[in-house]
Amino acid sequence: MRTAGAVMIEAPLRVALISEHASPLAQQGGVDAGGQNVYVAHVAAALARRGHHVDVLTRRDQRSLPTAVDMRPGVRVLHIDAGPPEFVPKEQLLPYMRAFGSEALRLMRRSLRHDVVHANFFMSGVVGLRLQRQLNLPLVQTFHALGAVRRLHQKEADKFPAERIELERRIACEADCVIAECPQDAADLIAHCGAPADRIAQVPCGVDLDEFGPGDKLQARRRLHLREDEFIVLQLGRLVPRKGVDNVIRAVAHLHGMPERRPWRLLIVGGESTQPDEARTPEIGRLRGIAREAGIEDRVTFVGRRDRDQLRDYYLAADVFVTTPWYEPFGITPLEAMACATPVIGAAVGGIQHTVVDGLTGYLVPPEDPELLALRLDDLRRHPEIARLMGRAGLQRVQREFTWDGVAFKLAGVYAQVAARRAMQDSSSIRLLASAAGQASPGTAVRHLARPHLAAVGATEAAHADVVAMPLANSGGQG
Repeated sequence: MRTAGAVMIEAPLRVALISEHASPLAQQGGVDAGGQNVYVAHVAAALARRGHHVDVLTRRDQRSLPTAVDMRPGVRVLHIDAGPPEFVPKEQLLPYMRAFGSEALRLMRRSLRHDVVHANFFMSGVVGLRLQRQLNLPLVQTFHALGAVRRLHQKEADKFPAERIELERRIACEADCVIAECPQDAADLIAHCGAPADRIAQVPCGVDLDEFGPGDKLQARRRLHLREDEFIVLQLGRLVPRKGVDNVIRAVAHLHGMPERRPWRLLIVGGESTQPDEARTPEIGRLRGIAREAGIEDRVTFVGRRDRDQLRDYYLAADVFVTTPWYEPFGITPLEAMACATPVIGAAVGGIQHTVVDGLTGYLVPPEDPELLALRLDDLRRHPEIARLMGRAGLQRVQREFTWDGVAFKLAGVYAQVAARRAMQDSSSIRLLASAAGQASPGTAVRHLARPHLAAVGATEAAHADVVAMPLANSGGQG
């Protein structure tokens, strides 16, 4: 990075983002299409806006996909042949990571040298370790979810192979840097993976403020053909058991038994198809059964999957967004709701307890307490002005702390730091070898190890020291 007055100018980096099962080109709302897809897509785009070049390596899951897709200027998506060219549940993908790694090595050796590998999810980390070792590239790792934490909450419902936990420990200890998305994530990395605290950087997820922002609630309801007088509760995201949608249905059933101050409706957005289909999304059948038993089936509307450009209207139309998963490593949907100035009631778990400020931008509740959730919903139903104030506070918090451009700036700082550190380590190693061999100067060999611009990047390492938690106890939260 160079300094021009008070303006920091980043030297361009070539970044390999690995996301084996979560393509940035995938539609949202499906079984294996969620927050990681959004993260990878927006991180890549935001890095490109800052002048970096990004290659996203993801598994080919359709035979017709081209090898390379230009997602936007500065971002290529490279489809890697590993396993059958069709959808495979991510729980069954680990055996194909050797082939993924071999193909990634072949492609990366043929292309321009990358400066850093950023692996997303543990299977991408397995590939990342191989690239780190064989191409001498620094590895940055984001897990998005930890197997030990998942198993703690899902128990026998967790279908990932048992070796996931040991692989995560190895990746966490051998990566040049591990990204924690929130304070809880950092604590879990240390407790469950033994990650060195001085190699953990806390960088949150973000939200696209061009895609999500405040607007007219009544106009949004009219566009969605929703009643203007109803108190609308929104649940939006993947429809899988751990998301706790059943808890929300039981809560609104309690709301149904309270004094009728204003009619209400629960909208559930998500699934494998644009029309709610129990065959394609079995969770819908289970949830409909819960609503039927509670006698509120007519108040619960399953919308189906919606494209990204349609989601803003749902956030705007809602009086409150609710998300009460059993666990959530971070959770992007609360940020999207807050960006639309909609208050959020979230489970006090994982990243949600970091993004939602209890009593200011919404409420935090235990993940499986429908009675308390119902009371909080009724608070907002009875006091719409409080809901509006919470919505505004949430918008301000997102604008201040959780933009993708801010995320990309922090990540670029991490990338520059680990690249410079590795270049300096290589330089030291070569000097030692040169000295032992009686050479006069190892400078020529050093120049072959690092791309020319990394000297400028290395000079700014101190400027990014605040990004890396040293030690973790000083990393803190973001508000």
